[in-house]
Amino acid sequence: MSCVHYKFSSKLDYNTVTFDGLHITLAELKRQIMGRERLKATDCDLQITNAQTREEYTDEEVHIPKHSSVIVRRTPIGGVKPAGRTFIVDRSDMAAGSSRPVCKQSTLIFLTISRLLITSLK
Repeated sequence: MSCVHYKFSSKLDYNTVTFDGLHITLAELKRQIMGRERLKATDCDLQITNAQTREEYTDEEVHIPKHSSVIVRRTPIGGVKPAGRTFIVDRSDMAAGSSRPVCKQSTLIFLTISRLLITSLK
């Protein structure tokens, strides 16, 4: 009996998928992982990456050798959707010597709270 060790990127421990032969196709590995983890193929897809080489397996017919370790990530079926929000950064509000914009409202709140604290301590 051959096996491939897999873990989700958010988990610490590896689980095992067993199979007969010297290798398993990516499609079959995904099918077995989804079955073991009770995931529906209509809800998500799995991104499989070799744990040692960080090579991402993309061809469904690629052969993954027995005793390999892989990292699994769930991905949406249609790919990642844009958030639909746009953030506009006014570059004229840049702090001197910094590449990050200064948030005037946060700075104002911080200064107000600081003044209140100092006044209450006197």
